[in-house]
Amino acid sequence: MIRSVIQMTNPIPGREGKVVVSEAEMSLEQFLAWADEDTHAEWVSGRVIPKMPASRVHQRCNGFLYKLVATWLDHHPIGEVLPPPFLVRLTMPDGKQMLREPDLIVVRNEHLDRLTEQYLEGAPDLVVEIVSAGRRATDRGEKFDEYEAAGVPEYWMIDPERKQAEFAQLNEQGVYQLVYSGSQGVYRSQVLPNFWLRVEWLWQQPPLPEILQAWGLI
Repeated sequence: MIRSVIQMTNPIPGREGKVVVSEAEMSLEQFLAWADEDTHAEWVSGRVIPKMPASRVHQRCNGFLYKLVATWLDHHPIGEVLPPPFLVRLTMPDGKQMLREPDLIVVRNEHLDRLTEQYLEGAPDLVVEIVSAGRRATDRGEKFDEYEAAGVPEYWMIDPERKQAEFAQLNEQGVYQLVYSGSQGVYRSQVLPNFWLRVEWLWQQPPLPEILQAWGLI
């Protein structure tokens, strides 16, 4: 039975959105039939988990990072970056399934066949979560374990409020190794060959031409 789901006007004029006011119970098939492009919620073990409204600092950091990765992929077309709302369907080793809505995902060209209209079937090549005050335990604990178990090769946890970033990569045993943690310095991606960023760019958000020049693209 579907509980605690209401229909209301989205803050964006002219658009309608489904809002989950508390956790609802529904099957995976019910959730996929119910959800649309204006739905911001995740599905975990038969429960709908509402996504809380994002803060301004969260949105600015997420938008900047999306622009950064999308621009790099324009020059190195090895995959596609997708912002929310777009779901990822994960299957755990014990068969448990869930639908998560990361803040960014990257899918390499060899895995684009996993994309459906509503979700990615299986692990993205890279997941980014912009960590916020109320979700730190989830993003650094629950989701960390889920993405590791599902085989997501690279996981970025960006905390713009604390100006702290953590980057984890799967090792040969399928276990996440934290390869960088800090507020400044250079991080080099494993999933995106030759992609690198100065972590302080995430807080400073310099003009894009300045970054392109640092990358040697202009």
